[in-house]
Amino acid sequence: MVDEQVWRRELEALRVREKAATRELDAIAAQRRRLPMVAMPDYLLEGENGPVRLVDVFDGKSQLIVYNHMWFPGEEWQCPGCTGFTSQYTRLEFLDNWDARFVIVTQGPIDEALAYKTRVGNQMTWYSTANSSFGTDVGASPGGGFAVNVFLREGDQVFRTWHTNGRGTEQLSHSFALIDLLPYGRQEEWQDSPDGWPQSPTYSRWAGSQDIAKIYGGAR
Repeated sequence: MVDEQVWRRELEALRVREKAATRELDAIAAQRRRLPMVAMPDYLLEGENGPVRLVDVFDGKSQLIVYNHMWFPGEEWQCPGCTGFTSQYTRLEFLDNWDARFVIVTQGPIDEALAYKTRVGNQMTWYSTANSSFGTDVGASPGGGFAVNVFLREGDQVFRTWHTNGRGTEQLSHSFALIDLLPYGRQEEWQDSPDGWPQSPTYSRWAGSQDIAKIYGGAR
C-alpha cells in the first residue's frame, strides 16, 4: 500500500514502457503490411450452401482473415481453446468498412462443423476444408492444427499475406487483453506475479467447450 503520489510515479514509469510497446506494435504492423505475398491455388471448400471457391469466401471483399479451427473426428466436443477463442466474435459487421471478412475454416466435415457451431452458439461463418489440402497447406493440418491466416484478393487471384499460430493468435483476442489488465492477471503458473498472488495450472481457468455451449449454445 502506498499513497497516491507514489502510485502515480510508478504508473508513469510503467507508462513509458507501455508507450514504447505501442510504438513497437505499430512498427510491427507496418512491417506486416510490407511482407511479400504467396499466390494461392484455386481451392474448393465446403460452405453451408455447398462447394465454394476460396476466392468466393471473400464474399466480394478484398481482404480475408481465416481462423483454422482444430477438429478431432468423432468427438462431440472440439478443442476448448478454439471454441472459446472464436466464441468472442459476435459482431463482425464492422469489418465491412475495411473491405474485410473474418471466417472459420475447419478440417471437420461441413455438416458436423455446422452442428457444432450451433451447439456452442458460435456466430461466425464456417467453411470446411475436409475435402481439400487447404488446411494442411496453410499450417493447420488434420488432427490438431490451428492457425490464423490472412489473404488478399485481386480479381480472381488470392494471395496469402500473413500467418501465425500458438500464442501468436492472442493479439486477435480481447479476453486476454482484459485479463492482463487485472491485478492478478491470468493466474497461471508460468506468469511472473508477486509472491503470494493466486496461481493455478495453465488452462485450468479456461472454460470448456461444454461450458461455452451451456452459456451461448443449444446445450442449456
